[in-house]
Amino acid sequence: MGCVNGKCCSRYPSSPDGGSDHCGELRPYKSKHILTQRSLEIVHVSSHKFTLQYSILTQLGYYQDTVERENQDSFCIKTQIQCNPNVHVFGVFDGHGQYGAQCSNFFNDRLVEILSSDSTLLDDPLKAYTSAFLAINSELHDSEIDDTMSGTTAITVLVVGDTLYVANDGDSRAVIAVKNGDQILAEDLSVDQTSFRKDEYERVKLCGAKVLSIDQVEGFKDPNIQNWGEEENEGSDPPRLWIPNGMYPGTAFTRSVGDSTAEKIGVIADPEISVVKLTPNHLFFVVASDGVFEFLPSRTVVNMVAAYTDPKDACAAIAGESYTLWLENEDRTDDIIIIIIQIKALWIPVVGWWCHR
Repeated sequence: MGCVNGKCCSRYPSSPDGGSDHCGELRPYKSKHILTQRSLEIVHVSSHKFTLQYSILTQLGYYQDTVERENQDSFCIKTQIQCNPNVHVFGVFDGHGQYGAQCSNFFNDRLVEILSSDSTLLDDPLKAYTSAFLAINSELHDSEIDDTMSGTTAITVLVVGDTLYVANDGDSRAVIAVKNGDQILAEDLSVDQTSFRKDEYERVKLCGAKVLSIDQVEGFKDPNIQNWGEEENEGSDPPRLWIPNGMYPGTAFTRSVGDSTAEKIGVIADPEISVVKLTPNHLFFVVASDGVFEFLPSRTVVNMVAAYTDPKDACAAIAGESYTLWLENEDRTDDIIIIIIQIKALWIPVVGWWCHR
């Protein structure tokens, strides 16, 4: 749920201002149906004697008018940051606008570099994380990439021992599965930053944003009604941000990196960060672009992952279901990236001994 017409801000006139290290820069594929996936991989967290077993899958979106379009999403998995066997990062970056792919990959590259060189990372992960997001945003503005009407959302999970630090800008998402008796529950690790949220709506309004859906812009609905229902029930006409006297940029998210025009009306790069201490009841977590979560709620994604032993199979099933739902509801599909990380053999120290899941 990015800019107008999917991830591209092109429907209305543009602004007049005109260890192991897996980083994915995704290229166009000849067939819109091709799935690309990595093999199952494992990284150990020696401090707490558990492993993370993960798989990544990407799928190029389909647009009728631009079949050979570039995939604007990227992902990054960096294990053993600062050569520390207990520090790893998983990230998904969802670009949008004409130069969305460049923005996405810029963030991808710089996040790893900044975190790897930050001596305060382990002392104050929250501060280091926030500083990294803001620094990348500033660097992107100063780079050769035109981010006037382009940018990227970012959802990243930093693993430090048995603690997850989840930093989010935008509307991609991370969710974790929690065993509760005989049930497996889905707990969101991030909250989508859109104008469906009252706090985000009020913040951007104070910054001068005009918040309207496409139907309101085109006169099919009353623009004075500033209530769009619940995000997961409203489908493809979300509230979007516009400058007071123009029909751009039309972003459906309220936080991102880049998007220098949208910054003028309240779109910010400050990430929201959540912290989760892992327990033996945590089974796996998922990091994915909004191409997955546009039509699949978090609980459905978790249920689908739980139905498979191998995360590769779960990735394929979720991508396939997402693709099908996009085509059932619209005449296009979004780019999709999904990373599934299983938590294996987690041990928790309890008064001098270890408790095994």
